[in-house]
Amino acid sequence: MQELVRRPWYHRRTENSGATKNGEFAKMKINRRKILSLLGVSPAILAGSPAIAEPKKQPAKAGEAKITTVNPKGIPPPIQLIPMAPRLDTLDGKTIYLVSDGFAGADRFLNQIAIWFQKNMPSVKTIYRLKAGSYFDDDPKLMAEIKANGNAMIMAYGH
Repeated sequence: MQELVRRPWYHRRTENSGATKNGEFAKMKINRRKILSLLGVSPAILAGSPAIAEPKKQPAKAGEAKITTVNPKGIPPPIQLIPMAPRLDTLDGKTIYLVSDGFAGADRFLNQIAIWFQKNMPSVKTIYRLKAGSYFDDDPKLMAEIKANGNAMIMAYGH
């Protein structure tokens, strides 16, 4: 009785996989030039062409200029840490700005937050604003308005 061997899908043979009846694979004739041209490589590489070989290094002559290189990683500037704003003792009577960056669905999410505040904390005033520009852009007018009139901000960024 033949034992059943379980193989991964990539090792399983199909009828058209190139295997002969006795399980040996037929020898395939490969045209190396065609394969190399498909890969964009010259057949001269296989021949060891002196045209593509590395030139022999010669010692530097006195008085020749030296090359100065720069580390591609660079040197990052020091990070200036900015502390978070202190927490408010209470939200009663405060104004909270609900700011969206324009990402799809952020307006509906912030609307649900405003509805929650109306039901659960009616003394809290919520103001919805759409930030100008994209996620990365600053909106100095909006930030000035929030600093002048608001006590807190909830910002909805997409993703």
